[in-house]
Amino acid sequence: MVLIDAQGHRVSGATAQSLQAWEQAAHEMRRMVDDPVASVERSLALAPEMTMAHVLKAWLHLLGTEPDGIPVARAACEVASRLPADDRERRHVEAARAVAEGRWREGGLRLEDLSLRYPHDTLALQAGHQVDFFRGDSRMLRERMARVLPSWDPEVPGWHAVLGMHAFGLEETGDYALAEAQGRHAVELEPRDGWAWHAVAHVHEMRSQPHAGIDWLEPARATWAQGSALATHNTWHLALFRLELGEEDAALQLYDEAIGGTGSGLVLDLVDASAMLWRLKLRGVDVRERWSALADRWQALAAASRYAFNDLHAMLAFVGADRVQPQQLVLQAQARAMQGDADNALFTREVGSPAVQAIQSFARGDFAAAAATLRGIRHHAHRFGGSHAQRDLLDLTLIEAALRGHDAPLALGLAAERLARRPHSPSAQRLAQRARALAASG
Repeated sequence: MVLIDAQGHRVSGATAQSLQAWEQAAHEMRRMVDDPVASVERSLALAPEMTMAHVLKAWLHLLGTEPDGIPVARAACEVASRLPADDRERRHVEAARAVAEGRWREGGLRLEDLSLRYPHDTLALQAGHQVDFFRGDSRMLRERMARVLPSWDPEVPGWHAVLGMHAFGLEETGDYALAEAQGRHAVELEPRDGWAWHAVAHVHEMRSQPHAGIDWLEPARATWAQGSALATHNTWHLALFRLELGEEDAALQLYDEAIGGTGSGLVLDLVDASAMLWRLKLRGVDVRERWSALADRWQALAAASRYAFNDLHAMLAFVGADRVQPQQLVLQAQARAMQGDADNALFTREVGSPAVQAIQSFARGDFAAAAATLRGIRHHAHRFGGSHAQRDLLDLTLIEAALRGHDAPLALGLAAERLARRPHSPSAQRLAQRARALAASG
């Protein structure tokens, strides 16, 4: 008997019980909550030849950018490739295999074609959306969802996730009003949709609306943080709003409670911890003890260099903790990565490698070198992934390098451009005041 999933697709090798477990895993993944890995393992235990269970396992181990997840994903793809599969399932296997082998662009394109043919496949949409995010492809973050919207029926399971992902794509391409509306609608439909909460938080960040951002996240913290893979990241956004208001102590308290103080060793959580401590460091806050604890957790990943965006955040921790050896391991790993043929070679060559070198220059007080390097990459930094809010760390470091390096013309120019983009931003106004004071001092 051929079984059909909740979105109307044939599922090869499934039993009624394994499909139920798979649906649970897919539902958890769409909301980014609970333990979809455990749910898909339960599905596989019930039906070892269920092709889409192996596919879902592969995607779950790829989209966290954990180096240890890659061999698991490759093995899952290998098993799936030997099992019965229809056209949709085969396309999933080949897309996941491409990403597992470091061919991010190919994987994204394969998922585009899959979604054009099977627009209700939310796993393909979600995997593609994350690939777009890791590649910094703002336009595809929006267009991948826009293409399927006419085919969607709100009664199909996963509608909230499509809206939430579309909201984030709209935000990354500057359509803030529609992004906020779509994100809020998604949360109304599914209050535990962490990505939709995240999309609206980004809107408030990009609009420099810290009070609105706090009002969005703070009262509902128990809802969006409960069992969520995005609990750390959305708390990071809450801390950004506190920083924007000059509330460094409140941001530091959030760091200790739910960002770096959790002790998490997950790469995505480590990225948030590094990014928050660096922003605090730029503001002159003493976070040295926290750097040491964070660097300990990055240590095992120093030589990985599977993804250039992660390398930057590892380097932030090693520089912050004054760890020379792991800094060298990052540089050596990047050198190896640039010799390879995976897409990360390009990510590293164009942005990742100069970015970590700029951070090292900044740390040793060579602010002119840091500024020169950052100026060379800031306009194409999206090529190594992340969001506008995350990559803003590079601009903030550049402005601080100009200020600390006493380059008044550059500091004034950078502060003016930031203030033009964020005219109501308290932090942008403070940077502009510092730049004017530097120029006046002569």
